[in-house]
Amino acid sequence: MKKLLVICAIVLWSALNFLNGQEVPSKEYKSNYEQVMARTAWWRQSRFGMFIHFGAYAVPARGEWVKSNEKLTTEQYQKYIDTFNPIDFDAKVWAKTAKAAGMKYAVLTAKHHDGFCMFDSKLTDYKLSTRFGGRDLVREFLDAFRAEGIKVGLYYSIIDWHHPDYPNVGNHPQRDDKEYAKRTFNWDNYLKYMHGQVEELVKNYGKLDIIWFDYSFDEYSGEKWKAKELVEMVRKYQPDIIMDNRLSTHEGSSSKLRMVSTLGDFETPEQGIPDVPLVDKYGNPIPWETCLTLNGVWGYNEFDHNWKSPELIVHSLVNCVSKNGNLLLNVGPDARGNIPAECVEILNEVGNWLGKNGESIYGSGSSSLAKPDWGRYTQKGNTIYAHWLYPNLGQLNAKGVSGENVKNVTLLKSGAELPYQKTWWGNTETGNFFITASITAEKPVKYDTVVKIELKK
Repeated sequence: MKKLLVICAIVLWSALNFLNGQEVPSKEYKSNYEQVMARTAWWRQSRFGMFIHFGAYAVPARGEWVKSNEKLTTEQYQKYIDTFNPIDFDAKVWAKTAKAAGMKYAVLTAKHHDGFCMFDSKLTDYKLSTRFGGRDLVREFLDAFRAEGIKVGLYYSIIDWHHPDYPNVGNHPQRDDKEYAKRTFNWDNYLKYMHGQVEELVKNYGKLDIIWFDYSFDEYSGEKWKAKELVEMVRKYQPDIIMDNRLSTHEGSSSKLRMVSTLGDFETPEQGIPDVPLVDKYGNPIPWETCLTLNGVWGYNEFDHNWKSPELIVHSLVNCVSKNGNLLLNVGPDARGNIPAECVEILNEVGNWLGKNGESIYGSGSSSLAKPDWGRYTQKGNTIYAHWLYPNLGQLNAKGVSGENVKNVTLLKSGAELPYQKTWWGNTETGNFFITASITAEKPVKYDTVVKIELKK
C-alpha cells in the first residue's frame, strides 16, 4: 500500500507540473546534473580564476587572432614561430601574481587556434619545446601553480589553422582561398590528431582540475568532433576534471531552453555578464563563468592600453558572484614571457581588496533580496553581504532584511559594528532596514565597501 501511495504521489506531482507547463527532468538528466554539481563544487566555491593566453602570436603583438584577421598563410606566420623565444618566462612569478590577486585557479592555453603547441606534444614538431631548449612550458606552469595551492587547467583549441587536414572553414586564415579549398582534407585524420593531443594532456601531466575546449561553430559541433568519445577518454584519465561547454553549440539563448549537457559542466559567457543567474529549463542553477580580458584582446597587443580599472574588475567579480557565477580574468604575457606591468598592478589592487573582503566572494552566491540602487548582494548561508558599489547619499537600505532576524551588522574589512534602524526620516514602510556605513557620501573602502549582515538561524 505504501509503495502504491508513493507511485500515486509521483504521478500526481508529474501531472500538476504538466498542467502548470513545467516539464519534469528525466532520471538520466537528473543523474547527470547531480554529477555536474558535485564535480564543480570546489570551482563554484573558488569564484575567481586567471586565464592566460600565451603563444607565438605575442611576437606580432596584435592579438591571438592575428593569423586569421590578416589572412596569413602558414609560411607567412612562420617568422613569428621562429622568433618566439620567451626568455623571461618564469612560471613561479606568474603563480605568485595569481596568488597575490586572490585567484584560486588558472587556465593556460596549451594550444590556441594557430595550432602551435605550448606543451611537448609527441604528435607534432610544431611546438615551443623544440625551440626552447627542450623546456615544456605547460609542465612548468602546472608545477608552479600547484605549488602555490592554485587549481590548474589547460585550454585546448579543437580547431587548428595549421594542421593540413583541417579545412579552411569558419575563421580559417585561408577561408577565402579557392585554391586552398581544392586540397584534400582527411577529417578523420585530423580528429585522430586532435584526440591524440588531448589524450597527451590528460594522461601525461598529472591531475588537471579543468580542461577548457574552444570552440564549436555551425555544423562543426558535438559529434562532428566525436565529442562523446572525447569526453569519455578525458574522464577515463581524469574522472574529476571539469569541462566547459564549447564542444557543442548551445541549445538556446533563452533560460527556458538551457540544459546541462553530458559534454560540458559549465557555460562560458564571454566579455559580458548575464543579467540574471543562469538556470536550466527546470529552474535548476547552471554553473557558469564569464571570461574577460583586462584590455581589449586575449593575446598580447603592444598598442592596446585600454586597461579595465581595478574598480571595474572588483565590480565585475561581485556582479558574477551575485548571480552564482565565476570570473575568469585574462592576462596576455608579452613575447619575452612577462605579464604586462599594468596587469600586475591591477591584479594587486584586486588582491588587496579581496584580502579584506574575500569572505563575501569565496563560497558565496546569489541572495533572494532584490538588487539595491547602491550595489549588490552576495550571500553565504545565513550571512548576507551588502556590497556598496555606487555613489549613495545617506544610509544603505537593505530592503527585505527583517530587523527581528538580525544578529549582527558589521563592516567586513574591520569587523566594526554598524548602527542600523528600521525607520528613517519618518519612513515606516514595511521591510526597510537602514544601515549607517558612513557619515559622508564617501565609501570607507574604495571600489566596494562590504557590510556583513548576520542573520539568526
